This record gives sequence, structure tokens and C-alpha cells, in this order.
Amino acid sequence: MTTAYHHGSLAVQERLGVQQAAAHIAPSIRPGIRPVAAAFLEAQPMLVLGAAAPDGRVWASLLTGEPGFARATGPDTVSVAGGPGPGDPLAGALADGTPVGTIALDPRTRRRMRLNGTARPSARGLLIEAEQVFANCPKYLQKRELYGSEPAGPHPSPARRGEALTEAQLAAVRAADTFFVATTGPDGVDASHRGGNPGFVRAENPRELLWRDYPGNAMFLTLGNLVTDDRAGLLFLDWENGTTLQLSGRAETAYHSEERFVRFRVDSVVETPAASPLRWSAPEYSPANPATP
Repeated sequence: MTTAYHHGSLAVQERLGVQQAAAHIAPSIRPGIRPVAAAFLEAQPMLVLGAAAPDGRVWASLLTGEPGFARATGPDTVSVAGGPGPGDPLAGALADGTPVGTIALDPRTRRRMRLNGTARPSARGLLIEAEQVFANCPKYLQKRELYGSEPAGPHPSPARRGEALTEAQLAAVRAADTFFVATTGPDGVDASHRGGNPGFVRAENPRELLWRDYPGNAMFLTLGNLVTDDRAGLLFLDWENGTTLQLSGRAETAYHSEERFVRFRVDSVVETPAASPLRWSAPEYSPANPATP
């Protein structure tokens, strides 16, 4: 029996009969940051970070900077320049020892790496003590080219907050081909990626989203966390203009024959225009994406 997974993930693996595959990949989850992982992280202009705010709500936030803004400073530490922006729900929420999950994703190469641990404020911004570091396969990652970076204006637009999605936000979710999800469990916080063709996320009403959980690496870290704690945070990014849409709420998994679906109930919404300075091209969809209805 491996210790790489907590009881929630093990329960999902057993339910789906993938224990052997999960055990085979478990050694890839390491506590240290290997040189190849450090080099990949340092080359990235963005990092998604998940954590729980002091009020208990879980959020996923986007951090950006020049390559090197997030870099390994030791075999198990990462220094991040800056942190969540002033209008972000996690701004000021990362105290000493805060559990965090991060994912560095490079749309240019369809590569991604996850690093989970604990964070504390530092003179540079944040210092993360890594406890789990591992790569994922390129499945469901859309390829994009980075056009450049737009400087922040002198008067950035304030974040728009609400308890339900507006019609424009619903349309953005329905058109999305990518989002990020943060969850929390007995081992800490995890941040992960979900991708598919536009329409793979169904916005059924202003307070409820639904997506099919596509076959992946058999770890089931996200679904395993949801077995133990139904809090979750979602992050949608407008790749062309930098607007972020952050949702916090509760999620549960439904199993139907050979398929499984995650239903997410929205409790809080934060939309921040031009939160990211990065401007990306239109996507080249992953050949692994299933057709959407």
C-alpha cells in the first residue's frame, strides 16, 4: 500500500478499479524539487495557487510575472515574487504555514507541474515549502502561444463581486476550454487543471456548474479531496484579455455507469478585468479532448 494518497483518493481508486495504475505512478509524487522541475518552474510567466481564505472558502488565484518570478531556492523551497493582487480573495490571506497547492502550466509546450506544500510571507512575496512535487501528462491541455504582456494601467478596474454568475459570466464559462480547480483534504491543498473543447463545462444556472471528469492519471487527487471536504475553488481565465473569473463553492461527484460528473455549487464570485498582463493566442485544441454534446 502506498502512502502517496490519503483515504479519499484511495476510496475513489478502489471504486473505479485503478489501484494498480495509481500505485504504479505513486513514486512520481516526490517531496523534493528535481533540477528538471526547477528549470521548468523558472521558465514560466504564470502560476496558479490554491488555498483557503480565513473565512474557510477555497479559492484558486492566478499569479504572474517575468520568468523567474517563481523559482526554486533549494531542494524543497520555492520563492514567489509578489502574490495575489489587491482585489484577489487570497490577498493578505497567506499567513505563516498556510497550506497551498500550485500548478505551473505552459500552454506553449503542453507541460504542467504541480507543487503542494505550505506558504509563508517573505520579503520577496511568498516562500513555499514543497511537500509534493510531480508532473502530469499533456492530456486535455490546449496549445497556445504567448503574444506578450500588457503593462498595468494607472487605474486598474476593480474586482466585481457577487454570489451568482451574471449572464456574461455564464457565457464565458460555457465558452471556456480550460479552468483550474483547488481542493483541500487531509494532506493539504491541491491545484489542478481541467480542459476540453468549449462546452465541456455546463453552466446550468447562475449557481450551478457541471463537468464530466475525463479519464486521467488514476491518482484522483481532486476527487479524493472532495470525498473528505467538498469545498472547492475554480479559476477561469480569458486568455486574450487577461480577465479572471474566480468561483468559490462546494462540489460533489456523481457516478453514472462508466462516467463520472462533478457538480459545483457557486457560493461566491470574483471577476477581475485584466488581472493578468499576459496575452495568449487562440487555442490549438488537444487531440485528447472528447467531443462535447
